[in-house]
Amino acid sequence: MFTIDLLNGQAIPLKSKPGSLAVIAITVAIPVIAAMGMIGFYRHSKIVVSMKQQEIVKCQLEVDKLSDAVELHRELEKKKIAYSSCLSEVKSSIKRHTQWSPVLTTLMENLPDSVVLTSLELERNFVKIKVPKKDDPKEKKEVDVPVRTLRLGMNGGHQTNCDEAIRDLRDDLRCSAFLGPRLDNIRVSKKTETLQEQNVVSYEMSCLFKPGM
Repeated sequence: MFTIDLLNGQAIPLKSKPGSLAVIAITVAIPVIAAMGMIGFYRHSKIVVSMKQQEIVKCQLEVDKLSDAVELHRELEKKKIAYSSCLSEVKSSIKRHTQWSPVLTTLMENLPDSVVLTSLELERNFVKIKVPKKDDPKEKKEVDVPVRTLRLGMNGGHQTNCDEAIRDLRDDLRCSAFLGPRLDNIRVSKKTETLQEQNVVSYEMSCLFKPGM
């Protein structure tokens, strides 16, 4: 409120009191302080958001690295499986060759001088046999087992009867310490052919191995 001086025609200002000044100062200061607080909070929030964004970027980079590592691990596992399969085949092949080396050695050691080896053939078939189940030995299941036959082609001389020599070879193979336990049967067939107007006797010996040998 203002006091009007009627003589001078102007308003007389109110006397300022300390309490009034304090109220005015507080009234002005509160919005300023609040504004400064909001500005400080905004800046702090902006800094926090920036830091979080940096953390998110770092986490994303780590995730990408882990994704690459997982993919690499999968590729390595695939290669491992392929290599294991290849090594298994090589091992099996080496094992087969190792098994047949003593067989061929035994044949060469017992082959008569009167006959000539003309062919050597290995034939493999499969038969079904029943074996106990691993989880329940009382129960049996059918499995395919390889059966191998080694066929020997031999020729005798033009005027030489090699029947006795072939029989001796058959008996020697049956009694062999290495081949005997592995053989199931030995069959011999004989055939006479004419070559350059002379009779030539040829023999075929089939060595049938026991299943799985």
